[in-house]
This record gives sequence, structure tokens and C-alpha cells, in this order.
Amino acid sequence: MRPSPRAVRSARPTSCRPSRRRCRSTIPTRSGSRSCAIGPGAGPARPPWTPRSLISSPPVERVRLRPMEDRHVGKERAQNLWASFSRKFEPIAQSTQLEALPDFALSEIGGLASAKDEIQTFACAATDPDIYARWGTHPPSGLLLIGQNSVGKRLLARSLASLTETSFLTIAVPRLVLEVIHRGGKVGELMSGWSEALGEMPPITVLFNELEFSQAEEIGARRPDLPVGPVMDFLLDLLDRTIALSNVLVVGSTSHPDTLRHAFVQPGRLERIVEVTPVFPGDIIETLEIHARIAEKQAGRSLFEGVDWPAVVMDFRHPALGDWVHILHATLRSKARCEAAGEDATPVSTGDLRDQVSRFKQANARLSIPKPGTYV
Repeated sequence: MRPSPRAVRSARPTSCRPSRRRCRSTIPTRSGSRSCAIGPGAGPARPPWTPRSLISSPPVERVRLRPMEDRHVGKERAQNLWASFSRKFEPIAQSTQLEALPDFALSEIGGLASAKDEIQTFACAATDPDIYARWGTHPPSGLLLIGQNSVGKRLLARSLASLTETSFLTIAVPRLVLEVIHRGGKVGELMSGWSEALGEMPPITVLFNELEFSQAEEIGARRPDLPVGPVMDFLLDLLDRTIALSNVLVVGSTSHPDTLRHAFVQPGRLERIVEVTPVFPGDIIETLEIHARIAEKQAGRSLFEGVDWPAVVMDFRHPALGDWVHILHATLRSKARCEAAGEDATPVSTGDLRDQVSRFKQANARLSIPKPGTYV
């Protein structure tokens, strides 16, 4: 695919510089098990999966527009096309979210230097494929981001969409699986409609968020009752159809890489694996500083005074960048409450932040937190 040539000129990595349901069936599934179609009272046999070699992209008509019109017309077109498709299929409506014109820079993510470089490299492959041909190589068919919850995987995918000036579609895979199983029927129609709808979209980045559907927090504890064979057939077909489209960049993510089925990372699928693991304490400190600046810019005034960021983070070796951002905002909300009550609301200090860290640790200890998987 070749989106707007304006992308990634200022964020190009060094390597891209120019001189850059349950029953038996006689049909074996891709995952090696035998199962029936998805959904309650699944009815007639599920359509067989489509080999990747037989999947073809519907023709995409490219219309050249003036630069100032291009992105906004593309935004409206993407919104209309996806709204029309999702209205026909409730599982899609309930499990996907489209951001037609994302605006999110890599610089808004703290740390994660290696993962950022991978994102820039993939963006470069989308916008300047000729450069890769000059080096006798080609872009990967898709990326798989692995790492604990709340470390920035979705934000990295969103920044890829912003770099390449594409729309951004997030698929909550566990929710999609449950919706398809519970509602049943129309799987074949959904597949055909998926290929057609995405093929007509302007250039788009698609994130399959949490591919290890049976262990995702969104569906609670591990679900051995899920018909894994049919679910894997469904997801792999969906993934293959998406990758086959020339106007789509494909990214997957998981917080459970140690139990993820290897079929997802076969060549031609999510073949490039990217580890997303914040470095402690540097990446945490950088994240807090970035979000402190964002908060001050939004408020239009100074909100922090003499904060010793290393002292804030060193007592709590917690890798989830998102949780640290929540701690920072909890501190700011506490100050807002003080002002609303007519109390003296002084700027945020090191002590204020450490107090919120202590509260977070105490509350977190009361929750049953699943042990992290293996991220190496």
C-alpha cells in the first residue's frame, strides 16, 4: 500500500535514511482440532476456511484529490463505509472502534525506544517501499506486539496509523469471539462483508488487540469451554483476509505470548514480533514527565513544583506505563478536589505523588492479579 508520501519524513529511523460451540466434524481445523461451527445451535456446516492463496483483494479505486481535501474526505469516507458495514453485523459493531483521522505522535509515548524504531520501520515500508526494494528486502506482512497489560501496545499501533496518515481500526478480539459465539450464524456473510468493506476503505491500519482470546481480562478467567478450533479458523481467516488487502497495515497484540498459538506468527501473517517492555526506571520517568507537560499545557499554567521523578518511581518497580499515568492524574484530581472545597491547592510535589503511589500499591494488593507471562 502507498498512503500519502508526506508521512514519516521527520521520524524516519536510521535504517530508512536514503543515503532509510463443541461437537465433532469431519473437517479438520487449522489448529488441528475437530469442532463444529461457532454459535448456539450452529445449524448448517460452517463454510470452510479460505486458503490465503485464494483470497484476493476487491479492486480499490484510487481517486486523486488535492492535498488539503485528501485526509478529510478520506475520514468521512472511512466513517461512512465502516458505519454501514458494522450496522449489518452486531459482533463487528460491538467489538471494533474506528478512528478515522488519528493524531498521535510517537513522542507522546515515554521510552520504548526499540519498539518505536520497529513502528517507524514498518511505517517507512508503507510509505517508501521502493527504498526496501533497493536493499533487496520487503516489509513484513504484519507486526505482533507482545508485552504486559498497559505498557503501550495500542498506543504504538495508533502512532503507526498517525505516521502513515491512515485510519485506525481497533478490534477487541476477545469481545469479537464472544459476540460471534453467542450470536451465531452469518459467519460466512461476515467474512465476505469484511473483505469488501475493508477493501473499499481508504488506507487503514488494523489492530487485532489481544489475540490470546481465551485468557484475556475482558472475558474474566481462562475459558477452556471456548470452542478453540472453530474460533482459530475464524480468526485466522479474518487475519489472512485483512493481510491480503493492499490498502491495510496489520498489527496484532497480546499480553500472553507464552500461550499464544503459533499459527498467528507463521510467515505471511504477524511474522515480525516486537517486544514492548518498558525499561525501569527510565521509561517510567520519561512517561511521567511527558504527561506532566501535557497536563500543564491543557491547564495553561504550572502544576508541578520541584518534583523528584526518580524518587517517585524507585519505591515501586511497576512496569505498566498506563498505571503510572493513572497515578499522576489521580494526584491532579486530588488537587482539583481541594480547590473545589475552597482549600489551599498547592502545586503537585514529590510527596503528593508518592502518597498516590502508596495508595495505588495498597489498592492493587487487594486485587487478584494474574501472573505475567514470558516476554522474552
